[in-house]
Amino acid sequence: MRAMDSDTDMTASIAERVRTAAAAGQSLRIRGGGSKDFYGEALRGDLLDMRAFAGVLSYEPSELVVTARAGTPLAELQALLASQGQCLPFEPPHFGQHATVGGMVASGLNGPARGSAGAVRDFMLGVTLVNGKGEVLTFGGQVMKNVAGYDVSRLMAGSLGTLALLLEVSLKVLPVAPAESTLLFEMPEAQALRQLNRWGGLPLPINASCWQAGRLSVRLRGAKAAVAAARVTLGGEAADSTADALWTGLREQTLPFFQLQGGESLWRVSLPDTAAALDLGATLVEWGGAQRWLKRPAGDAPAIRQAAAQASGHATLFRSADKSVPVFTPLNAPLARIHHALKQQFDPAGVFNPGRLLADW
Repeated sequence: MRAMDSDTDMTASIAERVRTAAAAGQSLRIRGGGSKDFYGEALRGDLLDMRAFAGVLSYEPSELVVTARAGTPLAELQALLASQGQCLPFEPPHFGQHATVGGMVASGLNGPARGSAGAVRDFMLGVTLVNGKGEVLTFGGQVMKNVAGYDVSRLMAGSLGTLALLLEVSLKVLPVAPAESTLLFEMPEAQALRQLNRWGGLPLPINASCWQAGRLSVRLRGAKAAVAAARVTLGGEAADSTADALWTGLREQTLPFFQLQGGESLWRVSLPDTAAALDLGATLVEWGGAQRWLKRPAGDAPAIRQAAAQASGHATLFRSADKSVPVFTPLNAPLARIHHALKQQFDPAGVFNPGRLLADW
């Protein structure tokens, strides 16, 4: 009972701080482990550190559901799941040893398996949050069901803490695949994109892919028989001995490609997976062609965003010391109205993370 009382007291204290800030016209900068501080626009407001609000509240391996507080270390949650042979299928990046569950949801970032397994938002079942009025609200639950209207749980994914302060998150988890194998192929980018799209139309257990500097890596995951059959169908060179380093380095951006030199910025370009190769310099391609990374100066934003738009996509300035251009592709008028309306509903006083997602709120 004392633990429950302590949780209630901490929740009440957080809600009161939000109400005080709203009444005083102050802003709060919500922060977990700080591993995603580089991502987004500005970091403003009085720091509200959520790491003390940690712990797994419930875990039902047989139901494939876990509920954890926002400040729970992501590594701690994943270790608990691994002990039961389960995982977060979207492979969230940590980008540092202090990554938290709340930061995972707020950033909405996904790892190499996103193209096949889905995104963090697809595994959101429910949230408990504090809105900008200091009200504690719960949405969703521990089943895949939501009431009509906005799916608030999923809406939190990728909002960068600009709509609400996350307290608790319920997530769907999945069993670890019984078999895995990585294959290598030597081919140019255009051929790799064509091949990935051809394979995408076949019943193959392709879980992740990465093309860079003339080499295509493909990870298979699934039943043992399916993976064994796919290895025969695809051919290529087996690379299981070095696979962990490759996929972990891709997820955490520790591969040599992601090391930026003076003046370079890292751009993430989201495209239809059928889009042709972009003629914009050194590229790393994953998610079957749907996500492409470029290293170009921030000042090249017009050319990069024009090329992305022509391919029916958009470009994000993912890592950069130069924030002289918008980090995210500017929204068209209808989308901007929706974003501002949501902000008004959740955080009318503009308390949370001002300028983190959009410069004007």
